[in-house]
Amino acid sequence: MRYVHRFRVRAPLAAVAAFHQQAASMAAITPPPAVVRLHQAPAVLGEGDTMAFTLWLGPLPVPWTARIEEVSPRGFVDRQVRGPFAAWRHRHRYVAITPTVTEVVDEVEATLRAHAWWRLIGLGMWLTLPLLFAYRAWKTRRLLEQ
Repeated sequence: MRYVHRFRVRAPLAAVAAFHQQAASMAAITPPPAVVRLHQAPAVLGEGDTMAFTLWLGPLPVPWTARIEEVSPRGFVDRQVRGPFAAWRHRHRYVAITPTVTEVVDEVEATLRAHAWWRLIGLGMWLTLPLLFAYRAWKTRRLLEQ
């Protein structure tokens, strides 16, 4: 499965990249009622770092561990090491449109797990990606365009 979302934010590319490399930004741009509880991650994510967290979907805890890869000034990849999907790869890309406008491109590739319970959870999460990324775009603009 593949999903792509794009949006523009009135902020320089370097500011957008720095914001997304902060581990705390994930919780800041996650829409309610989901809650992210970060267990392990450096304050600023770099090549090879691991980020362990629980994504609470209401009363349902979804443990997740991601490895940060392909870090550059123009983006990075977070790859699920442990979590609800058989495979998950999320590429975060930043494209300078002007010196003060950046396009954020999120490309997600995922495979559902075979286990019936996790397949159902993964499918539910996948179907809500448009809402998740719409919220993330709104919240990112709110935080960076002040």
